[in-house]
Amino acid sequence: MQGTISCARNYNMTTVGESLRPLPLKTQGNGESVRAVVEENAVIVIGRRGCCMCHVVRRLLLGLGVNPAVLEIDEEREEEVLRELERIGGGDTVKLPAVYVGGRLFGGLDRVMATHISGELVPILKEAGALWL
Repeated sequence: MQGTISCARNYNMTTVGESLRPLPLKTQGNGESVRAVVEENAVIVIGRRGCCMCHVVRRLLLGLGVNPAVLEIDEEREEEVLRELERIGGGDTVKLPAVYVGGRLFGGLDRVMATHISGELVPILKEAGALWL
């Protein structure tokens, strides 16, 4: 066939349960476990279990080549985890979903989308070591 180009792509697919595996979290009242989870991951998305906005943030980051850690919080533990996140951030109010880049609070869905649209997100992710290319 003249003038026809064939292109085949292979995608490494994972099941939904495997890709949205929540991180283990054992809070001790002093925030050390939450702090460790935030500091150990270049990018982490923290939100309520089943939150659609967390899914949007995660899909955007995956589309850029970043595989963010996801911490899903159960309703019963939300207040406790939020207090610990506020302690980590020096008292700043944290709203879910919260995205941490390089161990620091980056913001929520609105901030991630705004920096992506302005072209500033990729350099920030590279600087945090979440993106290599």
